Amino acid sequence: MAEVKICGIRSTADLAVAAEAGARYAGFVFFPPSPRALTAEAAAALAREAPAGLCKVGLFVNPKDEDLDAVLELAALDMIQIHKVEDPARLAALRRRAGLPLIAAAPLGAEADFPLALRLAQAADMILFDAKPAPGAALPGGNGLAFDWGLLAGRRWPGPWMLAGGLTPENVAEAVARTGAPRVDVSSGVESAPGAKDPARIRAFALAAGA
Repeated sequence: MAEVKICGIRSTADLAVAAEAGARYAGFVFFPPSPRALTAEAAAALAREAPAGLCKVGLFVNPKDEDLDAVLELAALDMIQIHKVEDPARLAALRRRAGLPLIAAAPLGAEADFPLALRLAQAADMILFDAKPAPGAALPGGNGLAFDWGLLAGRRWPGPWMLAGGLTPENVAEAVARTGAPRVDVSSGVESAPGAKDPARIRAFALAAGA
């Protein structure tokens, strides 16, 4: 049984289905190249509609201070999720600036990637293990790529963590069983097209994860 994060939510319908299915986290993307990107104004409206108990997470990719500020001035978020920042000091600065708990994305493709994850954990409240994107990929996540779950099997991690990368309703139960993931994050795996969430797949994913 794992807590579920549905990332890339773009509508009140997405939000309602995620909450109804038992998701614990709702992810709003603030990265314009993504087909799931939101404006601060749109995210603020969604955040006002979110039911109590649903943790609202803002996803940023190596943000400038002013970009973070512009979102947080409008949208009432509960956590921020940071991709493509490898300096713990910068993560700590972003965490202080936001005044919110921080999830740090740690790309994982081989055993050699764990030292970076450990460094990021020094400044983060939670680590998100995600598949390492292909060289030159436009997006840091949401690409439908999985990694070798055997890298996490039997490993004791020192703090809270979440599993992402290529998860679907069809494979999430196996992923949780093999890795022991306490939380799972999905985006493209519950879509009918890039950025278009499929209600049936959201419900099936949450059910398979044990939400």
